[in-house]
Amino acid sequence: MDLQTHILIAHLLLLLSLAYFTAMSARYFTHMLQLNGYNAGEQFLWMKKNKRRLLPSLIFLPAGLAFAFFWEKDPFFAYLLFAGLALLSSLFFFPRKAKKPLVYTARVKRLFLTFSLFSLLLFVLAVLLGKNGEFLILSLTAFAVPFLLLLANRANEPVERAVRGYYIRDAKKILAACPDLQIIGVTGSFGKTSVKFYLTALLEEKYNVLCTPESYNTPMGVVKTVREHLRPYHEIFVCEMGAKWVGDVKELCDIVHPQSGIVTSIGEQHLETFGSIENIIKTKYELADALPKDGKLYINISSDTVNAHRPQRGAVTYGLTPDADYYAADITVSTEGSAFILRHGEEEMRFVTPLIGEANVVNIVGAIAAANGFGIPLCDLVAPVRRLRPVPHRMQLCDRGAYTVIDDAFNSNPAGAKAALDTLSRFDGLKIIVTPGMVELGEKEEELNRALGADAAAVCDYIVTVGIKQTKPIVEGVKAAGFSSERLYTAKDLADAMRYVHAIEAGGKRKIILLENDLPDNY
Repeated sequence: MDLQTHILIAHLLLLLSLAYFTAMSARYFTHMLQLNGYNAGEQFLWMKKNKRRLLPSLIFLPAGLAFAFFWEKDPFFAYLLFAGLALLSSLFFFPRKAKKPLVYTARVKRLFLTFSLFSLLLFVLAVLLGKNGEFLILSLTAFAVPFLLLLANRANEPVERAVRGYYIRDAKKILAACPDLQIIGVTGSFGKTSVKFYLTALLEEKYNVLCTPESYNTPMGVVKTVREHLRPYHEIFVCEMGAKWVGDVKELCDIVHPQSGIVTSIGEQHLETFGSIENIIKTKYELADALPKDGKLYINISSDTVNAHRPQRGAVTYGLTPDADYYAADITVSTEGSAFILRHGEEEMRFVTPLIGEANVVNIVGAIAAANGFGIPLCDLVAPVRRLRPVPHRMQLCDRGAYTVIDDAFNSNPAGAKAALDTLSRFDGLKIIVTPGMVELGEKEEELNRALGADAAAVCDYIVTVGIKQTKPIVEGVKAAGFSSERLYTAKDLADAMRYVHAIEAGGKRKIILLENDLPDNY
């Protein structure tokens, strides 16, 4: 083959390699966009905090300039070297095992289609320009993948809005066809998923109940539940309502129109998007504002913020203090579970549950209060409370034979972490915490993680942090508390952390391991 044929083959190899890189990086950034709720603001925040993940794309800018200059001297090797760079950079975006993998929904497919059209136009423009201009346009395309994806997401907004509107209208029609259905909204900074499942289990003693599955708490998650699972025989729908922005709970209430509501807590979670605790309070009480005048609202006054900022409308209170309408007293916690006395007015009932920790007791009391409000006597709730099972990764007690795990790995927050450490302190044995720290706490993130380190130092025999950069504030808090550096270990990942934990000599004691938080894939 002559030189021109070699150059043509190298040119084709370059285009295919860059197309592969573009596809791999687009898949990765689409996964992050999906985890960030397709929200451009959240995606930009994520990109700002994770600049190193943009480096494989950023490298194409100087490389493009270099290869454009080199092309004049030897186009064959310029094409080959650029192709090699594209293939090597693709390795950074090669799919890895994810906690929550990318779901190829219809929306994702539409996003890929629009992104592909944008990329194809740039590829065609590059080939038409040829020579130096081709290198520059191709380099710019490779660099701009995360931004092109956001552009495609923006371009698709009218279509997505129309699709979303259709599904919401359909769900509203289904709900309107069930006029006797009682709808209970459950919201809060933490505890809402647990309360939702506990309440559903208690209400099922008397009613046919539907609840949003898993952690479905977004408009599309709720709409999907209604469209796919609501049946005419359902009498109660327990709807979890999540929020990251002001107005999110109102949007959900406008879809389902709850007659009753539960506010499980208000705390410093998602501060990064809410901006302030005042915005969090306002958003959680959007549920209270949406209820009819005769609707019942249940609030947890063991949450300091809820107690200090009670809603203007009347509410049934629950918690651990005697001034609550429903409160738990004489709480005992062991490896077998928890027990407590529930008091409501003149009534008093002892409850036993396999669940552990005061936080779970508070959640159960909230569920008991709401179930009792639906006409189920306290005595009829004793048996279902005894049968309750932990929600996965939320203070879930796991017996592993030689050691015990308290799995609290789902989305940690300051109040929840403090409660988990309090529970750990009640166990006999060698107390160990494994944590990557807390995220989405905005400007307070370092301060609150430092406090987590100090709290852990007061309870634990060993402290294992996961991730060097992320956990620096925790380590600072641990050291400031005077904790022994010999019992403090920073692991590169969870596997490394668990290897260290298993190697610890327990001296005849049982290891009690608290897994506090597990960062999602976008961290």
